[in-house]
Amino acid sequence: MALSRHPSAEAKEWWANFKKLLDDNNEWPGEYIFKFIAPKNNIGDLKAIFIGQKIDIKASSKGTYHSLTTRVVVESSDEIIEIYHRASAVEGVVSL
Repeated sequence: MALSRHPSAEAKEWWANFKKLLDDNNEWPGEYIFKFIAPKNNIGDLKAIFIGQKIDIKASSKGTYHSLTTRVVVESSDEIIEIYHRASAVEGVVSL
């Protein structure tokens, strides 16, 4: 789901459904695993979102892309959604 400053009604509904799914299946605070893929040149911007967290970075076979995986203790589903919004600002990022 692409994010924008002015999300469509469809995007708002998607995020509301995602929030409900998170709340229905998790207890807060709790650990959440984030996984992203980003172009090699932009992985630093993605890492900056997770300062202070243990991050696992792996390069693609050609080295063009890197994957980032981290486990974060979050206080709520809102915190997870905020992290996804911040990550979406990184050019070329794909959430997994």
